[in-house]
Amino acid sequence: MQARGPLMIEHRLIEQMLNAIQRTLEHVEQTQAIDPYFVDTAVDFIRVYADRTHHGKEEDIMFRELRKKHLSKEDRLLMDELIEDHIFSRNTTKALVEANMRYRRGNEAALGEVTARLKTLVEFYPKHIKKEDEVFFPASRTYFSDIEDQAMLNEFWEFDRKMIHEKYKAVVKEFEAK
Repeated sequence: MQARGPLMIEHRLIEQMLNAIQRTLEHVEQTQAIDPYFVDTAVDFIRVYADRTHHGKEEDIMFRELRKKHLSKEDRLLMDELIEDHIFSRNTTKALVEANMRYRRGNEAALGEVTARLKTLVEFYPKHIKKEDEVFFPASRTYFSDIEDQAMLNEFWEFDRKMIHEKYKAVVKEFEAK
C-alpha cells in the first residue's frame, strides 16, 4: 500500500459521516430542532478523526516530508491551500461548538447557526477531499521514492497507534483541571 492509501480510506469514512450530517440537516428542516448530542458527536468525529487523526498525518508527516523536497510552485501553493482548508475546518468547528452550546442552553435562535456551520462542513469537505484524492496525493507521490513512501506509511501507522492514548490523556487532563 502507498502512504496515500490510508488517507484516502479515511476520506471514505469522513464522507460517510458527512452523509449522516446531511440526513440530520434534512430532518432539522422538518422539525426545526436538532439533538445537541448529535452535534457533540459530529464535532468529536471532526475534531478527533478528521482533524487530529487525518489532518494530523497530512500536516505532521506528509507535509513535513514534502517541505524537504523541491516542490513545483503549483504543488507548494496547493499544499498551502490545503493547510488553509484545515484551518478553515477548525474555525468552522469551533464556531459550531459555540453555537451548539447556546442552543443547548435554550437559545432557539442558535439553531440557525448550528445548521449553517454543519452545512458549511458538509459542503466544504467533499471539495477538499477531491482536491487531495485527485490532484494533490497523485502529484505528491512523485516526490517520494518507494522507500520514502513506505517509511511515511509506517509513520502513519505509528501515528494512529498513539492517537487513542493522546485523546484519552487529554480527556483525563481536562477533568482533572475542573
